[in-house]
Amino acid sequence: MARDFEKGLKTRRKVLGNEWVDRALKTMTPFNEDFQDLITRYAWNEIWNRPGIKRETRRMIVLAQMVALGRWEEYRLHLRASLESGDLDTDDVKEILLQSAIYCGVPAANTAFKEAREVIDALASAKKAAKQRKEKRKR
Repeated sequence: MARDFEKGLKTRRKVLGNEWVDRALKTMTPFNEDFQDLITRYAWNEIWNRPGIKRETRRMIVLAQMVALGRWEEYRLHLRASLESGDLDTDDVKEILLQSAIYCGVPAANTAFKEAREVIDALASAKKAAKQRKEKRKR
């Protein structure tokens, strides 16, 4: 089981990023430790590491499912990670949300587009700030 946890943790870091995973692990307590172990072994190892679907497709499925469920905190998390990793781009997200408008409803897609715009803008601002810091160091 420890091996499943380690494999799942590696995938979780690859999918969500070290910063997010480190933050989640720092909030572990005796109360939620078993839950963290469960999702790391099963979701991040058993499911995300299955060979049947490419990671990019899994990301698309998760985004559409979060729209359908209205789980905006998870949607933002997975959207940000998908864009930062380069697995998906904004055109992919637009297509996922247009598809979701038909199958999940226009109000859900409307919220998803709003949430996506905020995440995309935040990523662009962070990228611009990093570029400015880099230019200042060169001087």
